[in-house]
Amino acid sequence: MRVARRYVIAGRVQGVGFRWFAHDAAAREGIHGWVRNMADGSVEVMAEGELTAVDRLEAAIRRGPASARVEDIAIEEQPPSGRVTGFEIR
Repeated sequence: MRVARRYVIAGRVQGVGFRWFAHDAAAREGIHGWVRNMADGSVEVMAEGELTAVDRLEAAIRRGPASARVEDIAIEEQPPSGRVTGFEIR
């Protein structure tokens, strides 16, 4: 089953390689979407793919890279677009 989710990750998540970490995890899972830094210091991730793959990405971003400290994650279910776009850092 294909799903799409928007994540907003708060904590020490900028300046620690979080976007590259999320990009690599999404690429390994074949997930489409993007990741970007937000002005408030959080990181936003849009992810679309198979349910099990998106769940594995979610588990990875809950941990983050070694130097990150994830304090909170807001999750919103989105309607899947069905587009195959790859995963990019914005």
